[in-house]
Amino acid sequence: MSMTSTTTKAGDAHDGAGSEFLAFTLGSEEYGIDILKVQEIRGYEAVTRIANAPEFIKGVINLRGIIIPVVDMRIKFNLGTPVYDQFTVVIILNIGGRIMGMVVDSVSDVTTLTPDQVKPAPEMGTAFNSDYLIGLGTIDERMLILVDIDKLMSSGEMGLIEKIAA
Repeated sequence: MSMTSTTTKAGDAHDGAGSEFLAFTLGSEEYGIDILKVQEIRGYEAVTRIANAPEFIKGVINLRGIIIPVVDMRIKFNLGTPVYDQFTVVIILNIGGRIMGMVVDSVSDVTTLTPDQVKPAPEMGTAFNSDYLIGLGTIDERMLILVDIDKLMSSGEMGLIEKIAA
């Protein structure tokens, strides 16, 4: 049995060394997701719209022969009208073997957070359900909203990953 942890909670044991998060921006806020879920980062390119898809699903792209859905996180979190510029990127995620893309304003860096740098998220009416939050990562004066990307992308409202009927 492997001794490495495969949990996504930042506060869980990773031999005390901390967890790595990819930091990205949506509007004026900085978010972080588990770097292990990120397959690659690409510049934004035109997507093919799918009829009757929810507005936050921008469409699909062909990634080296694999058709993957692309979610615009600004639309998903109601952060105003998205603007696509030279900084807009698509983070390609691998969630449970399912490949998908996530449009964000920009990516900044990969940050290692120790368990004591991650604080629980306060309960409040945020743009998205706090079930999808791991917590808030603090680095000096900087604060990252840590998103449980597995839970968010596999949630029923996203409809991207089929739930196994109980």
